[in-house]
Amino acid sequence: MTPEAVKLLAAGLAIGLGALGPGIGLGLIGSGAMQALGRNPDASDKIFVPFILSLAFTEAIGIYALVMALIIKFV
Repeated sequence: MTPEAVKLLAAGLAIGLGALGPGIGLGLIGSGAMQALGRNPDASDKIFVPFILSLAFTEAIGIYALVMALIIKFV
């Protein structure tokens, strides 16, 4: 296996595994928010801001994985 092939394999694994965790996290966050709104629709103002912040932080992890994969591939 050449060093270039190892770099491409590592970059692919970084993207694949780096997208798996945030994907599951986003699903769980959305599910939890919808369950909370279903149980108490009046609390939508209190749920909205933490929901959006949680989505943003979880998505940032996926972006970090993308950046790491690009660094692995091109450096």
